[in-house]
Amino acid sequence: MNWVPRRLWSPVLLWAGGGKLEVIGQENADPKRPTIYVANHQSTIDIPAHFMAVPVPFRYVAKSQLKWVPIIGWYLWLAGHVFINRTNRRKAIASLDEAAKKIRAGTSIFLYPEGTRSEDGRVLPFKKGPFALALKARVPICPITIEGSGNLMPKSTWNITPGPIRVKVGKPIDTTAFAEDDREGLARAVRAVIIADSLALGGRGGDLDDAVAAAGAEGVSEAREQALPIP
Repeated sequence: MNWVPRRLWSPVLLWAGGGKLEVIGQENADPKRPTIYVANHQSTIDIPAHFMAVPVPFRYVAKSQLKWVPIIGWYLWLAGHVFINRTNRRKAIASLDEAAKKIRAGTSIFLYPEGTRSEDGRVLPFKKGPFALALKARVPICPITIEGSGNLMPKSTWNITPGPIRVKVGKPIDTTAFAEDDREGLARAVRAVIIADSLALGGRGGDLDDAVAAAGAEGVSEAREQALPIP
């Protein structure tokens, strides 16, 4: 099912945007092993870049607004990828349950735990929900780091500046090494790898302490939310 985006429209979208893709560590993606692939998120162009960079059949777990993005969103909907409505907790949980069913059936999942695209390239705090899914399924998490896509097509604009996009496929992390309820510990471990790889790829990294997103928030950590003055 991933053949169409990987071989047809993803290369066309990258070519049209002037993106030159470089991939490191593809050997860490095993098509025979159900895996949760977790990536930082800088741009809409990340989706075609990741289809090309990660050579395994997977299903995206993406926010519901993406369904209406031309070509990319339409394909994801038609191909049975999972959309999550983050404004409705009940529907969001149902979406994660649907993703869990796909994993149990042997399908890998790809998601963006920041919940939104970074405006400045720094790795944002991670939501804990995806890591609860990983701990429940007890499948490996493979950290994916992308750099350069935010320069090519920044958030909130369709303006395009041609340039390189670098993707690092990290070594899988064994979720059985974490307690079943240690969502935060797993999130911090995965995020630390992505921050280190971001810096190695020439990116801006991120704040290791602001690791976990506040409930119902995107791009804001629990620590920062608690430090904000009460209005």
